[in-house]
Amino acid sequence: MAYGESTDWAIQAIGLRKRYGDRTALDGFDLNVRPGTVCGLLGPNGAGKTTAVRILTTLLRPDAGRAFVDGHDALADPRTVRYRIGLVGQNASVDEILSGRQNLVMFAKLYHLPTAQARRRADELLERFDLTEAAGRSVAEYSGGMRRRLDLATSLLLAPPVLFLDEPTTGLDPRARIEVWAAIRSLVGSGTTVLLTTQYLEEADQLADQIVLIDAGRVVAEGTPDELKARVGPDRVETVTRKPTLDEVFLQLTGRPATTTTAQNPEPAA
Repeated sequence: MAYGESTDWAIQAIGLRKRYGDRTALDGFDLNVRPGTVCGLLGPNGAGKTTAVRILTTLLRPDAGRAFVDGHDALADPRTVRYRIGLVGQNASVDEILSGRQNLVMFAKLYHLPTAQARRRADELLERFDLTEAAGRSVAEYSGGMRRRLDLATSLLLAPPVLFLDEPTTGLDPRARIEVWAAIRSLVGSGTTVLLTTQYLEEADQLADQIVLIDAGRVVAEGTPDELKARVGPDRVETVTRKPTLDEVFLQLTGRPATTTTAQNPEPAA
């Protein structure tokens, strides 16, 4: 895959480098993501995933390299990029005291939407994420899946074309995780581009059109889930009668499980 500035990509990173003191978080990180697709960014803890997301979402400046989102330079024009993206982090950003509708209206006003428009947009998103019946209830009464769907809704108030999801289902039970998966599929079906970081390799297998494996701040492999599985091949796993799982692919290509902490390359939390 060739790297170079292009409007063909919804998300693009070119040679990103970032150090924290004597520790290297990104060491020449490259990424190309096509519009309307899901890219799963996978790697051990400390591999550079969160640093890459923070740079692409304008929360952090790299020491070197370039980054583009929806055709805009994330380093030269961060203000424009911020209005073109949504970001859902590992922790819920909604206020538990307020209701679901009040949360959405509050965030919409923070985006400077007029009150009437903020209320209309809130109702649209509550319906889209199947939260209309719970709209007037305090978020403290919501299940984990409902809270994450509300988080997704707040990130879409300005209908951004690009959405960053940083481990969005961490701590959710299987049912809630499936609810969030369905919401993500719906977004991509309507044309949204998603960059997903996750520790759940099954999640990447279910959702991602493209998977990028990062280790020690560099991309070590990329391709569709099936392409990465084919690289390992059934003859290189214990059972030859089935395809390898992504866990086995990750272990084969990086030398350790995806959930292993990289002591040599610690990465500050977002």
